Amino acid sequence: MRKSHPVRRAVLATAATVSGIVLLLSLKPASDPGSAEAVGGAPPAAESVQGGARPIGDGTVTGDAARTQYGAVQVRLTVSGGRITKAEAVQAPKGGQSDQVTSNAVPRLNQAAVQAQSADIDAVSGATYTSAGYKESLQSALDKARASAPADTGGGDAAQARTVTGEAAQTQYGPVQVRITVSGGRITKAEAVQAPKGGQSDQVTSDAVPKLNQAAVQAGTADIDAVSGATYTSAGYKESLQSALDKAGG
Repeated sequence: MRKSHPVRRAVLATAATVSGIVLLLSLKPASDPGSAEAVGGAPPAAESVQGGARPIGDGTVTGDAARTQYGAVQVRLTVSGGRITKAEAVQAPKGGQSDQVTSNAVPRLNQAAVQAQSADIDAVSGATYTSAGYKESLQSALDKARASAPADTGGGDAAQARTVTGEAAQTQYGPVQVRITVSGGRITKAEAVQAPKGGQSDQVTSDAVPKLNQAAVQAGTADIDAVSGATYTSAGYKESLQSALDKAGG
């Protein structure tokens, strides 16, 4: 048997060493904690629909009516879970050409408000004034909804109690205006700060208003029955009560 040449053995040993080093390098982990974090990373924080502003309170809220060249525009929002779930125009320009413009623009603006979750929406082509009024009233509604959001003051239920006065509702016998106290998301007190008075109205008011106040607290909404013999006062009371609830964020 022929003996291996010393030089050949040295070459083979060197080649084996190089191959082993290459093999070890190729067996490094496919990933490590650092690379996994760099690639996957932590999930991005959920984007706030309010853009960092104070959250909006749940419920139904109506913005102030915005005056335009062709009529008033007023927007009502429904908010759930801090998000706008529904937007609608309770007032919009009407009559003549305005009917067509309104029927075309308002649904688009409603949809845009829900999608954008803000008043930063595009105007509808051909409805510049209506769009501007819509955005103005929408912003007003958002401001009211933010103002109604419970603040984390650490003061308990007493710190969250607030008093809201609805808009005065005009009736055939005089205005009716309701003030409510809300605590923990419930009406704890209702009172009429204005009601028809003088003559027969005094008796009607003294009989109807206490019943309406009690009904408002029990129902927690403006969906209450009219008091017999006080149809106009009851209707005005419910209208002003709904306005107060809107201001309170539902």
